[in-house]
Amino acid sequence: MVNQSVRRRGTLSDAACLECVREARLDHARWNHGVRGENDLQRMDRNFLELLQELRVVQTGVQVLFAFMLSLAFTPRFATLAAWQQVLYLVTLVCSASCTALLIAPVSYHRTVFRRRLKAQLVETGHRYAVAGLVLLLLTLVGAVELAVSLLLGEWATVLAAVLCIILVTLWFLVPLYHRGPQGDHRPCTHRHA
Repeated sequence: MVNQSVRRRGTLSDAACLECVREARLDHARWNHGVRGENDLQRMDRNFLELLQELRVVQTGVQVLFAFMLSLAFTPRFATLAAWQQVLYLVTLVCSASCTALLIAPVSYHRTVFRRRLKAQLVETGHRYAVAGLVLLLLTLVGAVELAVSLLLGEWATVLAAVLCIILVTLWFLVPLYHRGPQGDHRPCTHRHA
C-alpha cells in the first residue's frame, strides 16, 4: 500500500504516502468534498466567512491608521515638513485611503450581488481585494513609519523603513508562499500508517 523504498530517518516521507499523492492530484472542490464532506456551496460559504473574519481583524486598525494620517495635515508641525516629507505624506495618505477602500469593498460587493447566486465570484473578487489591500497596508505602514521617524532620525528613517518593509514582506507574503509550495499542495501527511 505504501512505497517502502522512500524512507527518511526511519519514517516514511510525505511523498511516500499514496493517500497524499492521490489527494494532491485532486482539485480543491473534490478534496474538500472527500475530506471535509463539503459540497461546492458549503465550501463557498466557508470561504466567504473566513474572508470576512480576516477582514474584521484588519479593518479597524486600517481605519484608525487612515484617521491618524488625515489628522496629520492639521497639526502645527506639518507646515515645517520638507517638500519630500510632504510628498511622502501625500503618497502614504493615498495608499491608506485606497487600502481602506479595498478592505471595505467586499462588503459593498456582497450587498450589491446579494441573493444573485454569485458567491464564488464574491469570494474570488473579495480575495483579490484583500490581497491588494494588504499590499497597500504594507506601503502605508512603511510610509507612516518613515515619515514619523524622519522627524527624529533624519536620513536614517529610510533605513528603518526599508528594514520594516523587508520584515512585513517576509511575514505577510514570503513565509506563506514558501509553506504553500510551488503548486500550492505542500501539506504534511496526516494519514496513519501501519
